[in-house]
Amino acid sequence: MNQTFALPIPSAVGSLESYIQTVNRFPLLTQEEELDLAARFHRDDDLEAARQLIVSHLRVVVSVARGYAGYGLPQADLIQEGNIGLMKAVKRYDPERGVRLVSFALHWIRAEMHEYILRNWRLVKIATTKAQRKLFFNLRSMKQGLGSLKPQEVNAIAQQLNVSASDVREMETRFNGQEVALYPDTDDEDSGYAPIAYLAATADNEPSRLLEQKQMEAQESSGLTNALASLDERSRRIIQARWLGESGTATLHELADEFGVSAERIRQIEQKAMAKMQLALLPAAQ
Repeated sequence: MNQTFALPIPSAVGSLESYIQTVNRFPLLTQEEELDLAARFHRDDDLEAARQLIVSHLRVVVSVARGYAGYGLPQADLIQEGNIGLMKAVKRYDPERGVRLVSFALHWIRAEMHEYILRNWRLVKIATTKAQRKLFFNLRSMKQGLGSLKPQEVNAIAQQLNVSASDVREMETRFNGQEVALYPDTDDEDSGYAPIAYLAATADNEPSRLLEQKQMEAQESSGLTNALASLDERSRRIIQARWLGESGTATLHELADEFGVSAERIRQIEQKAMAKMQLALLPAAQ
């Protein structure tokens, strides 16, 4: 079954509280109703049955998303990713196995949220292997308090998660590492203590280096302009709003509302546009 869901499912665009109130009003399904809807969807490709299965479980996605609030990512985006996982679960759900949809869907909801967090939580990826991902999502809850792990705690966590003690210590270091802005705030009186002040090499102030730097900046600016020009108007607007805006980064949901499509569609357009820009920038980088 290869169809995708093009259904009028609520979106967390606008007021998040209003969205939560809306999804909480959708009635819960009995097991008999759930099995009947799932059978209709898989037997007859009944998309209305699939929609009812999805909307009745949207509150579950909201509940799961709250558990990942500590990563500092927008709850609305987390919910949207979880909704994608819920749709995948409905598509793969087999009512004949005797398992309630909520139990089956939790895996898919969390998987989509995990992928989103790993893509966006830090500029530098902090978890790349499967073992590191497991450690990433369990270390916080397993730590006792906010202090550093003691050697016996490191060994206990490593044994429980089947990873090495060095992996636990490294992940804790990554967690505790803070991202520091290179440049100071404009109102900061101690701007001389910003990293850019003491990381800059004095040799870079030579006229020849400054000229070379300006030439490189001009080439990069020209390359970016040409890459943006290679995009259609909608794709250009999405890239500029998501990555080049001066007043902050627009969310998928804000752009979905602007263009009247789903947040997932905005993400697909963004990914294709980024790939096209990378190809356009290759000649300039060589």
